[in-house]
Amino acid sequence: MVDSVRRVDFEPGTPAQLVLDGLRAWLAAPVEPEPLIVETSGSTGAPKRVRLSRPAILASIAATERRLGGSGRWALALPPTYVAGIQVICRSLVAGHEPVLSEHASLVTALGAAPSTTDTFLSLVPTQLRRLLEDPASVSALRDVHTILLGGGPIDPALRRRAAEEGLRVVATYGSAETAGGCVYDGYPLDDVGVDVDTDGRIRISGPTLFDGYEGDPELTSRLLVDGWFLTSDAGRLDDDGRLHVLGRLDDVVVSGGVNVPLPAVAARLRAHPDLAAAEVIGVPDEEWGQRVVAYVVATRPVSLLEVRDWVARAHPRSWAPQEVVPLDALPMLDNGKVDRMALKELA
Repeated sequence: MVDSVRRVDFEPGTPAQLVLDGLRAWLAAPVEPEPLIVETSGSTGAPKRVRLSRPAILASIAATERRLGGSGRWALALPPTYVAGIQVICRSLVAGHEPVLSEHASLVTALGAAPSTTDTFLSLVPTQLRRLLEDPASVSALRDVHTILLGGGPIDPALRRRAAEEGLRVVATYGSAETAGGCVYDGYPLDDVGVDVDTDGRIRISGPTLFDGYEGDPELTSRLLVDGWFLTSDAGRLDDDGRLHVLGRLDDVVVSGGVNVPLPAVAARLRAHPDLAAAEVIGVPDEEWGQRVVAYVVATRPVSLLEVRDWVARAHPRSWAPQEVVPLDALPMLDNGKVDRMALKELA
């Protein structure tokens, strides 16, 4: 819903054209508008309502333009009410171009119907890119895209290699609604963004792209927005050259049989299996193990529990290997392309 230009709060499912019209007015407001209210995806719990100021959005847009070495029109292939989709629309408008909306058509059709002499940019999640790479017409269209920002979840090295082999420029992003979207590109923070890792491994972020707080939740705001730093829920490490490696959520390390098991590392190993098209790993309460490691897989041929355990054990301690494998036709997904981990917990 848009109440003049001083209040912009889009419900999930709002049509892209309405979001575009609201953001156009919000960006052009002659006086500083109220912060934009952006709802988080809720992929790991209840959604939060994040307050993002216009200066934070504009700082993110300017830093993105500098890092990518250009600006132009953006094509919207993500839900328009989440931060990644909102940023696609805002980047395009600030650059002086109408975004390409593909809400009622395929991305290839939408791009073909709106030819342009300016550079085109795109934001995707890994699942979208993987599917597009399976279609020759889509690959051909993507070759004309200046840069594809890829975020929203773990990115398999094999996926990036395949995209590079097809001549596509892909940049991996890390961020959240609280940071006005991606603020770390290929491991390095955007200009004026600070990234640090606390002694407990928690990633924290500072800079002009940070949110103002959580709508209606001052307690959570004071807990996670501390002295100019946003305390994320993710674990990471920094290389000597300042490159950030995201290891997964802090709560994605479970204790199973007395052993700390980092679930993202196990999931990444499973996704590298030649017969697994997709995989996700969670921990569920178990009387014997404390937490039982369960792998949900989409397989191109039946794979046994022993085969899965052996595959993991070739790269990691065998104690990290799943104690259960659940085959699925497809992983449950949220509207923004992330795996619905809460739905997997309910299945367990």
